[in-house]
Amino acid sequence: MKKKITIKDILFLQAVVIVFTISSIIAKFASGQEFMTPAFVVFYGLEIAVLGIYAILWQQVIKKFDLSIAYANKAMGILWSMIWAVLIFHNEITIQNLIGVCLVVAGTIVLNSDLREKGTVEHE
Repeated sequence: MKKKITIKDILFLQAVVIVFTISSIIAKFASGQEFMTPAFVVFYGLEIAVLGIYAILWQQVIKKFDLSIAYANKAMGILWSMIWAVLIFHNEITIQNLIGVCLVVAGTIVLNSDLREKGTVEHE
């Protein structure tokens, strides 16, 4: 492990994952526009800007976490995407969606708690 990881670091990692999922929301809005209309160009440009911000933030994440841990936490994007799908696009959630997301969240919790047990996560 590169450095002591705090709960604040894990929350920052999740915030970076949320930024990544926001780019997907913007992409969905762009896909609803006719190609090369002003609205399409604005959404597409905004998506590129958000992905640029995400890339910078991701570099900060991998300075703090081993890549294997950071990338495994990125799977939480499935949870955030499902939340956005319900809140923004009013999609319905199936039991299979819930089971899948619960498995991903459980795996991420196990992974992060394993960091804590090995003494690599510092309690604040």
